[in-house]
Amino acid sequence: MKHLEETIKLLDHIHENPESTQRELVEKLDFSLGKVNYLIQALTGKGIIKLKRFKNSRQKSGYLYILTPRGVKQKTRVTRIFLNQKLKEFDKLQHEIKILRLQLDKIEVGED
Repeated sequence: MKHLEETIKLLDHIHENPESTQRELVEKLDFSLGKVNYLIQALTGKGIIKLKRFKNSRQKSGYLYILTPRGVKQKTRVTRIFLNQKLKEFDKLQHEIKILRLQLDKIEVGED
């Protein structure tokens, strides 16, 4: 599940900020440089993102990270999966909270 969440965060950030460097991604996402590099290589290998070289304002070469049409579909798919997982966790937590409240009510009634 952690990998899914990390992938979504990276895809979201790349979608909004395609000019980000790997070091900026590390800082913004709080991932290690190795993790960012691994995810980018994996996503590039699957055709989810593509790299495009460019020169920035200081004439320094860099890359744009661009979501491919396949990447947009994949981002939607993994976001839906992640949302469903979180909704299940939320339902489970609500149930646990309800049980704990009932237990607490029984304890408090017994103290009176």
